[in-house]
Amino acid sequence: MTGMQMSGKQAKRNIVVCKFGGSSVADADHVKKVRAILEADSRRSIVVVSAPGRRSKDDDKVTDLLYACNKLVQDGKSCKELFKKISSRYTDILTGLGMKADFLKPVLDEVRRCIDAGHGTDYAASRGEYLSARLVAEYLGWTFLDTADVVVINHDGTVHPATWQKLSESLDPKGKYVIPGFYGATADGVVKTFSRGGSDITGAIMARAVGADLYENWTDVSGVFMADPRLIPEAKVVQTMTYKEVRELAEVGAGVFHEEAIAPVMDAGIPINVKNTNDPSAPGTMIVPSRDCADIPLVGVSSRNGYSSISLHKMMLFKRTGIRHALLTMLHVFGIRPEFSLVGIDSIVWFYDSKQASESVLEAMKTRLKDEFELDSITVSSGYAVVGVVGEGIMGMSDMLSKATSALSRQNISLEFLNYGASDTSCLFGVRSGAKDETVRALYEALA
Repeated sequence: MTGMQMSGKQAKRNIVVCKFGGSSVADADHVKKVRAILEADSRRSIVVVSAPGRRSKDDDKVTDLLYACNKLVQDGKSCKELFKKISSRYTDILTGLGMKADFLKPVLDEVRRCIDAGHGTDYAASRGEYLSARLVAEYLGWTFLDTADVVVINHDGTVHPATWQKLSESLDPKGKYVIPGFYGATADGVVKTFSRGGSDITGAIMARAVGADLYENWTDVSGVFMADPRLIPEAKVVQTMTYKEVRELAEVGAGVFHEEAIAPVMDAGIPINVKNTNDPSAPGTMIVPSRDCADIPLVGVSSRNGYSSISLHKMMLFKRTGIRHALLTMLHVFGIRPEFSLVGIDSIVWFYDSKQASESVLEAMKTRLKDEFELDSITVSSGYAVVGVVGEGIMGMSDMLSKATSALSRQNISLEFLNYGASDTSCLFGVRSGAKDETVRALYEALA
């Protein structure tokens, strides 16, 4: 098999793959809920787990503690004392489950020694999921399968084709497995992680590998909300949305589901059900290949802060062949990779993540651009946010723009830029950072 292709002989196996996030395995009570959920449906036979998350607002995520351990080692110090805090998280869970910690103690000791020995950032970060999976597998009496042995990750973070053959050989259709999320290994066997939140990706890989009927993504919310419920308490849960819609929502800040996790299941058409571990009877949100959007054209309003703009102007700018590519290449040289652009008759404006460049880098870039391209002016400005209105039916809403701009006008919100038509699924509104939340509220109330 190559890429994301599935063997023609591989048929549906009547399997549901479940991924449980950090909040779902944060303590013993939640792990008990995981077991009850699995026992409620015999098709749930492959479980992907994250590292234990926060138990309260002031608590630490295990992954953050592991990053801190690795930082100590990089600074020439031992992580032995800090690692005791990590060990206690797992022993507390075992105690709460009525289990002895004897089987996990040597595993914890080995992990600590390897971190202290300098096995690296990816190794340290991955151990939260590794230990979580070892614990849950022991509790359930299921088989532990280490993703370092079966998921091969390229250096650019993509999945190597060898993964599919390894999984095909390792997964018995009649077996029950607990699998750590977030990481795999390079072709030469070095542990490598996906981007943060990558357990969603691991779950999707497993669903694709076994031709699952369904991929359930269990978290601490009852689906994907049409807007951040912390900002808009009355925000509705989206009942059904498409792969494309969830990707576009994730691009503008919605964090319920990892956007890269769509790729492994999309071509196979495997539906995803985002559900709540604390309310398993709630239907959650179904993510599917397509939906009827006539009655519900919009699925969400989301936002992302922390953008800067770089504005370039020169008379007859676009008369020079290949000028846009040349300018963009220069931005890449300085580490800037814009996400949105606006083009005028003699000007171009790019918006990028402000964290991509420091003030000194920006000054050097401005000098280089102005000199090499003989620009009339170049301006860098920060403090922007992007608010996205997403839905496969928004292009059919003839009054969408008028409703949206009128709502912003009523709230005296100045629109810095508008990106409409580049995607048939989203419309992006650029505002100053301080107006982000107010913009989300205004757009939700006007359009939802």
